[in-house]
Amino acid sequence: MATCSADLAPLLGPNATAAADYICNKFSDTSFAVDNTYLLFSAYLVFSMQLGFAMLCAGSVRAKNTMNIMLTNVLDAAIGGLFYYLFGFAFAFGSPSNGFIGRHHFALRSVPSSSFDYSNFLYQWAFAIAAAGITSGSIAERTQFVSYLIYSSFLTGFVYPVVSHWFWATDGWASALRTDDFLFGSGVIDFAGSGVVHLVGGVAGLWGALIEGPRIGRFDHSGRSVALRGHSATLVVIGTFMLWFGWYGFNPGSFNKISSFYTSGNYYGQWSAVGRTAVTTTLAGCTAALTTLFGKRILTGHWNVTDVCNGLLGGFAAITAGCSVVEPWAAIICGFVAAWVLISCNKLAEKVKFDDPLEAAQLHGGCGAWGIIFTALFASEKYVREVYPSRPVRYGLFMGGGGRLLAAHIIQILVIVGWVSVTMGTLFYFLHKFGLLRISADDEMAGMDLTRHGGLAYVYHDEDESQKQGTQM
Repeated sequence: MATCSADLAPLLGPNATAAADYICNKFSDTSFAVDNTYLLFSAYLVFSMQLGFAMLCAGSVRAKNTMNIMLTNVLDAAIGGLFYYLFGFAFAFGSPSNGFIGRHHFALRSVPSSSFDYSNFLYQWAFAIAAAGITSGSIAERTQFVSYLIYSSFLTGFVYPVVSHWFWATDGWASALRTDDFLFGSGVIDFAGSGVVHLVGGVAGLWGALIEGPRIGRFDHSGRSVALRGHSATLVVIGTFMLWFGWYGFNPGSFNKISSFYTSGNYYGQWSAVGRTAVTTTLAGCTAALTTLFGKRILTGHWNVTDVCNGLLGGFAAITAGCSVVEPWAAIICGFVAAWVLISCNKLAEKVKFDDPLEAAQLHGGCGAWGIIFTALFASEKYVREVYPSRPVRYGLFMGGGGRLLAAHIIQILVIVGWVSVTMGTLFYFLHKFGLLRISADDEMAGMDLTRHGGLAYVYHDEDESQKQGTQM
C-alpha cells in the first residue's frame, strides 16, 4: 500500500498524500474481497469433488454395497468438518509454531486474523476430506462401519494436518514458504498436494487394504486374479467428470488469491498463472486418459471406459504438485508417465494379491509419488520465482536447476510414507486385532447394504406389490 501511495501522490493536486492513501486503501479492500471470493469459490469446487468420489466409489463396487460406500463418503465430509474445525486446522496452520505441528487456532480461535479468514479454513477442510475419501475407496466392500468412523476422525483431525503443516505452513520444516534455508536450501514444491493429499490418502488406504486382506473371491484357490467388477460404469463416468470439474478448484485455487500483479502496470499477473495452472491440469489428465486407453487396448484387447477414467484421475493426481510451476508441454510428459505408473502399479498389485476396489492406493499413491518427482525434474525457474517469491530459488533438474530440489522431494516421499505408515498402519492393525476392522464372511457375501444398512440401494420391484403377491401365494 505504501508503494501505491508513493506512485499515486505525484499525480494528484492539493492534499496529494492523504488522497493517495485513501484511494489505495479502497483498492486494497477491493483486492481482499476479490481474493476472498475467489478462494471461497475454489473451496466450493473442491467440495463438489465429494460428490465425484461418492459416484466413483458407488459405481466401482458391487450393487450390494452401494449404500455403504455412499454413506461413508457423506460421513467423511461430516466427520472431517468437526474434527478439522476442532483440531486439524490448528495442527496444520496454527502459527507461530514449531516445524512439526501447529499450536494455535483450535476451534478457529482468533480467526479471522491478519493471516487467515474463514475462507482459508473452508478451503483446507475440503482438502482434508478428499484425503479421507481416497482411503475409503481402498477398503470398500469388507470394512466394518465403526472403522470408517474411527479412521476418518484420526486422519482428518491429526495425520493429514501434520503433513500439511510440514509442507504448506509458513513455518513447516520443509515448506517452500520458509524464508530460511533448511531442507537442502530448497524446501518442497508440492503446490496443491500430490504428496500432502494424494500420497497420504494412498498410503493410508494401502495399509488398510493390506491388513484386512482381499475381498472374498478376488483371487481363486490357485492365486489367479478374478475381476470383481463394479456394477455401474455410468456412475464411474459421472463421478470422474465431477472430480475433473472440482480439480479446477483443487489446483488453480491453491494460489489462494488471484489479484496479484507480477509486473506492475502489465497485463501479466497471478490471474494468468491461475489460467496456466488450469491448462497444465487439463493437459496432464487428457494425456493420461489417452495413454491409458491405447495402453490397455494393447495389453488386454479392450477399450475400457473404467480404465480410462482411472488413468485420467491418475494424470490429475500427478500434475497436482507442479501444476503452477511447469510449462504446458511438461504437463503432457507428466500425464503420459502417470498412465504407465498406474498400469504398472495395478500389475504389481495383482501379483502380490493386493485388493483395492477403486485402485485408490495405486492411483493416488503411485501417481502422487510420480508427481512429486516430476516437479523436481521440470519446475521452471521463471514460474518458481513468481509463485514462491520469498523462497530460495531452486527449480527442476532437467531445467538446469541442479539436484537439490529433487533431493528434497525424495525426502518428502520418504517422510510421508513413514509418517502415514506409523500412524494409520498402527491404527488399522489395532482395529484388526480388536475385531473392529473386517466384517464377517456371511455379511460380506450377502452385502453390507442388506446386513448393515437396512436394505439395498436399488428397489427392483414395488414393495407393496411384492407383499400382495406373497399373500396370494
